[in-house]
Amino acid sequence: MKKIILTLMAVMAFCLNGSAQNYVMKVTLNNGDVKEIPANDITNVTFVKDSSTPVEYAPYHFDLVVTIGKQGGMGRNVPTIVQSRDKLSEGATVDFKNVGAEINSTYTMETILKGKYYYQVPVSSDRFSKLQFKGNQMEVVQEQPFVSNTYKSRNYTHAWLNDNTLLLMAANGGKDAIVWTKLNADDMRVIDEGTLSTKLLDGYDSFTTTGIVAYRKSDNKLFYFYYNKKAGTTSMNATNEPNFHVAVINAETMAVEQDNINTDKVAEMAGSAYGELLQQTVFFDEDDNLYLAAFDKTSVGEEGKLLRIKKGEYNFEAGYNGFPNADGKLLTVQYLGNGKVFIYSRFDDGGNKKNTAIDSYSHYYSLLDLKAGTRTRMSFNGAEIPYSSGRFAQRSAYAPAENKVYFGVNTETAAPSVYVYDVATGNVSKGVDVVEGYYFEQIRIVED
Repeated sequence: MKKIILTLMAVMAFCLNGSAQNYVMKVTLNNGDVKEIPANDITNVTFVKDSSTPVEYAPYHFDLVVTIGKQGGMGRNVPTIVQSRDKLSEGATVDFKNVGAEINSTYTMETILKGKYYYQVPVSSDRFSKLQFKGNQMEVVQEQPFVSNTYKSRNYTHAWLNDNTLLLMAANGGKDAIVWTKLNADDMRVIDEGTLSTKLLDGYDSFTTTGIVAYRKSDNKLFYFYYNKKAGTTSMNATNEPNFHVAVINAETMAVEQDNINTDKVAEMAGSAYGELLQQTVFFDEDDNLYLAAFDKTSVGEEGKLLRIKKGEYNFEAGYNGFPNADGKLLTVQYLGNGKVFIYSRFDDGGNKKNTAIDSYSHYYSLLDLKAGTRTRMSFNGAEIPYSSGRFAQRSAYAPAENKVYFGVNTETAAPSVYVYDVATGNVSKGVDVVEGYYFEQIRIVED
């Protein structure tokens, strides 16, 4: 059969003159798949005019975050510098000397970004701050002292209930209850706050520091992932419950409607001590399925998992794991659409402790195809991009206006660099370099 890509008008013309039987029309479906339809079957196809308005994106720039001396994150007290850049794709070298602002003394790298503003509990741990990084300086837009519930900098999880309502959650100071606060993002006033009805289980004395919360708009439900702990001699050797919980919460009343236990063998969710302040661990696909990055502890290290709660369901799909051929911990997930996920993970090398430290050169990027069940490591000029150091930060950012992912690496043998992944073509190009002596931490896309 002769195959020619025809416009709809051309197909209609062939159908009208009876000459369509030897032609095939290619139709791109809403999910991105391409379907071939014989033109003589055109009567079996219903065409719907696309009346949707093209998405308009606000002008934006990039905020680059680096540290000095060693990798940052998780409260490591290291100098942290932020610098704004209009572009990251050009072959320039970025120097932070006298350009940018050091923020670590007052604010934290662990933060919430929406539009042009940052939201966080600053180092002082006594208020909520709304900030804007402008002219390479951090400016205070609005601040709100704590009213009833208190939070510690770096240690809370969050969800946006709408464009103007920001929810924060965390274990309280004694870690024996889970508190929540709703903020008006315009003026930072406290709308409401309280404590979840969830109680510690017998035999345990604390909750996980923050847990992870996600909001499902379709049924106005919050999913709060948490677990109970029993204190050890240090915070690092506490005993966790064998399976973590999924608390289903009414987002309006904050009533806990269900408390389900994940029954698959998964130790805990990624980022359980600092929510998604450093990196993204939760996403929803086009069908409203929720995905959560998690891991299991094995005899040879930590094995990454990608769990799923299907639309309309309230617990994880039994036996599902969307992270194939795990060779270590899954750290970040960014959904690109059409079943594609940009991920950052760690190569544990069979439990080699040298590979599991924050500063270890054992982390790498790959593209996960949920439909095909495959994972492909990022390459440049025919070679896999070398392993990077740094675990606790979002080192990649997706720019939907360009349909590109910008991601940074700290390799052992070269200066920190930014690469650019073109989602449409699958090509990877080289972006800016960073002067040696700095440790790359984050790329954030910020509205102007």
